[in-house]
Amino acid sequence: MTQSVRQSGVGLIEILITLVILAIGLLGVASLQFVGSFANKDAISRTQSELVAQQVAERLRAATRAATVGDGLVVHNDYFSADTYNFATLSCTGGSHPYKCFCLSRPADVPNCEDGECNESQMAEYDGWALSCSAVQTNPQTLLSVSCMDNKAGDADVCSAGSRVQIMLQWPVSSSANRQYTLNDRCNPADGDSFACVFKDITL
Repeated sequence: MTQSVRQSGVGLIEILITLVILAIGLLGVASLQFVGSFANKDAISRTQSELVAQQVAERLRAATRAATVGDGLVVHNDYFSADTYNFATLSCTGGSHPYKCFCLSRPADVPNCEDGECNESQMAEYDGWALSCSAVQTNPQTLLSVSCMDNKAGDADVCSAGSRVQIMLQWPVSSSANRQYTLNDRCNPADGDSFACVFKDITL
């Protein structure tokens, strides 16, 4: 007498279904990692910028002197020049990352205010270089600006005593289907700008 043997196991259909489910799951994990990497980069940039903004405020306060007109404190006008920051007057042929170009050693054009004596203008130039190095340490696209809402026009000081000093660090961001940025008008004054930023307002 012949007995029939029933075979059992995983068929091709079951294998294909399993692979499809696994592929969908892996795509979800990959998407999370992609979005997470951008979020992590933005968080690092924001944290570093917060630290640098505080450093700028401390350096400005350390550089103050009594105002010649009125009561209060002022700093040298060069602290509010755009050329003081972001290596505007320096050139580099050693690479594209500004930290590697300008910050691993002090450029010859930057005054040595650590080992030598510097006047106010030289100190502003040195501080601008050092703070710009801190700004690009984690994100090479970070820009630093220091401006003033001068409350007394006509005197020799770009930022008269009692005026509000504005410190801003900004870096470019881009929105996508997975990552949306709410752009602050203060960081993006012109149409088409797309920056995230950290800003601090102080009075010296």
